[in-house]
Amino acid sequence: MNRSITLTGKELSRYSKRCVKITEPCILSKITDKTINQDFFSVVENLPDEFVDLLFIDPPYNLSKNFNESNFKKKTDEEYLEYIDSFISPLVRCLKSNASIYVCGDWRSSTSIHAVLKKYFIVRNRITWEREKGRGSKSNWKNNTEDIWFCTRGGKYIFNYDQVKLKRIVKAPYRDENGNPKDWHSNESGSYRFTHASNIWNDISVPFWSMPENTEHPTQKPEKLLAKIILSSTNAGDLVFDPFLGSGTTSVTAKKLGRHYSGIELDRKYAAIAEKRLELAETERSIQGYEDGVFWERNSNPRKVVK
Repeated sequence: MNRSITLTGKELSRYSKRCVKITEPCILSKITDKTINQDFFSVVENLPDEFVDLLFIDPPYNLSKNFNESNFKKKTDEEYLEYIDSFISPLVRCLKSNASIYVCGDWRSSTSIHAVLKKYFIVRNRITWEREKGRGSKSNWKNNTEDIWFCTRGGKYIFNYDQVKLKRIVKAPYRDENGNPKDWHSNESGSYRFTHASNIWNDISVPFWSMPENTEHPTQKPEKLLAKIILSSTNAGDLVFDPFLGSGTTSVTAKKLGRHYSGIELDRKYAAIAEKRLELAETERSIQGYEDGVFWERNSNPRKVVK
């Protein structure tokens, strides 16, 4: 059954009214827990200084793409690098001294993104996550991964490694000489072990039509992916900011995890979808693949007994 989130004409009007417009320098309360429905470049100069704990950016990758009412045209590598710089540089003043920054890219855009990020931040890692819906190819390797660059504003930053461990099913459990489990646990759900999160993420499911978080946005990121980032790099009550909000995944996930949020989205329809999702999150707090404070492997069932 198709569970994708859509809008009626009345809903578009109603949820659009919840979005805010910023036309002059604003105080933080004006944008906290709000969706800003404007062009980023018309807003950024009016944002407060040092209000962001976590900056998540999912910009258009360097390929031609239609985003409902707007289009992005593929650029040369030099032009794309300048484009990335044009929105990274004005955001630096908005970051707290201990802020973390995550920027998404693909194999085409990552080199330009990295070149810009190292000008302003400490680049700490490159996460590669498996986007299993990648299309097949008869003349090249199938492209089913994307990158996320992890940076910090300075030397002090938050990293809650214990909140993002992955719970893996143990299929061939090893016991010591006394018959006790070695580096794994067992309960009514089966045999498993907790592993530290690495920079290779293969437990993410891209939203599709049968998932309740799915929308028609063409580059929607999964809530589980954002949950990993938010839990690792913020504490409860911190503020997460997304200048290319799309259909609202960053804000929705932040809300579900007890963080404040703010985001900018140019397209009126996507901004309204974000507001609808935020309303739904008032009563539906679940995140697929994350349950009882634990991240599970993709396609595993935390309620199923595994022996």
